[in-house]
Amino acid sequence: MKTQVNLGKDSVFSLVLHLAIPTMIANFVNVLYNIVDRMFIGNIPKVGGLALAGAGVCGPIVTLLTSFGSLIGLGGSILFSMRLGEGRKKEAETILSNSFLMLAAVSAVLTFLFLILKNKLLMWFGASAVTFPYANTYMTIYTLGTFFALMAVGLNYFITCQGFASVSMVTVLIGAVSNIILDPIFIFVFRMGVAGAAVATVLSQMFSCLFALSFLFGRRVSVRITFGNYSSSLMRRIIHLGISPFLIMATDSIIMIVLNSSLQRYGGPAEGDLLITAGTIIQSYMLIITSTMLGISSGTQAILSYNYGAKQADRIKQAEKYILMLCLIFTSVMFLISRLLPAYFARIFTSDPSQIRMAVWGIHVCTLSIIPLSFQYAFVDGLTALGCTRAALTLSMFRKGSYVIFVLALPAFLGAKNAFYAEPLCDILGSAAATISFFLIFQKHLDRRMHEVPPPLRNDSPMKTV
Repeated sequence: MKTQVNLGKDSVFSLVLHLAIPTMIANFVNVLYNIVDRMFIGNIPKVGGLALAGAGVCGPIVTLLTSFGSLIGLGGSILFSMRLGEGRKKEAETILSNSFLMLAAVSAVLTFLFLILKNKLLMWFGASAVTFPYANTYMTIYTLGTFFALMAVGLNYFITCQGFASVSMVTVLIGAVSNIILDPIFIFVFRMGVAGAAVATVLSQMFSCLFALSFLFGRRVSVRITFGNYSSSLMRRIIHLGISPFLIMATDSIIMIVLNSSLQRYGGPAEGDLLITAGTIIQSYMLIITSTMLGISSGTQAILSYNYGAKQADRIKQAEKYILMLCLIFTSVMFLISRLLPAYFARIFTSDPSQIRMAVWGIHVCTLSIIPLSFQYAFVDGLTALGCTRAALTLSMFRKGSYVIFVLALPAFLGAKNAFYAEPLCDILGSAAATISFFLIFQKHLDRRMHEVPPPLRNDSPMKTV
């Protein structure tokens, strides 16, 4: 397999596979950060169930923190790819320089804020008096490693969009494999419990971060990290492009927080912690599906952005078709697996029969509409890659808003566990809205781009390869 590809000339189908498959694998493996932690935490003697519920409360907050890496990394890499497609290497270099500074600054601010607010956040987001100590321990240690998490996530986009999808995958694999090795050592050998899981995760993210930094400072890439040429207007442009995928990821965290709060409120002392423990297992399973599908749709955005910059409409259409096809194949396979094997997945986390039964039932419910969800991911991320951030954000917020309404209304009228039906209902509505909107917007947007007059090149020569 080639380590680098030409986004403007290679076969579109081979490009989609070359970028999508490593990113799918990388995102799937990245989910192991959460799953491996939860698996070992759930098997801590005597307190595994309560510790797992505490870690489950932390999960959405962890996702919210790392989504800031995508705000800058994905927003910057979309603009970066467009400039490479236009042959503007110097401008692409400036975008990477500004993105690097933003990642460092945002990670420092978030570390400070979350350390101050974490106690209140954990109680608001579903921790009980019993599970709070476990959640607080995990969250405190994880927050101290925010810099490594954001850098690893954000910089990896700039590796992918320069055609090094396999290197991007290695960045994630380094962290995941390290986490798998370190978790049992810190949790059981050193007897650190939940604290050990958090320490293992932070160290693993540090290894990923160092690898990404060494690669982007090295000589293999066409555009390396530099310092200087900082621009507030360029930073605003990066945020403008990244705000849609950021809010998509951030609201994923928010709706998990709303779900946990709803389960705790309507489940009460009798069922609240049980439902959150089962919900943590269900959310881990859904993360495998959504993160891997996000690998397809976001990992291939560089193809769309580059060819949008190069005004190659036919290649954009071909790529979008293949991206949707891959999403549909993946979700169809996962739908069948979800009907047959969820009990085996649940047993990884717990041996409690009641928790297993609840988790299996919830997985069956939450995966009812994952096949239509393919259209949501392919079309919304496709619009984002072409710079249609307002439309993409509106479609995403429609789906997430529907989820929040369902997750609050269903348990109030039908009982706590029926909150899990919010997932398939919002997936159906969101996918229908995304499909209709995409076909109304896509062709018109391409036509406008094809008739644009490009500005003159400034101190740069056209890029022949990426």
